[in-house]
Amino acid sequence: MEVKVDFDLCEANAVCCGIAPDIFELDEDEYLVVKVASISDDLVERAQLAAARCPKNALQIVASSE
Repeated sequence: MEVKVDFDLCEANAVCCGIAPDIFELDEDEYLVVKVASISDDLVERAQLAAARCPKNALQIVASSE
């Protein structure tokens, strides 16, 4: 699984960072950074929760394109 971010929608509210800090962080300019290319099985549930709670619906969790 992997994260797709619509950066046109993302306001970097950091809700996802609080829910899944192993996956998301804000950089020094306060832009969202996805820290992993592929979400491990143990983090999928947290990633899905972060996507569901995103106030701008800017996150999608999708099957890896590999």
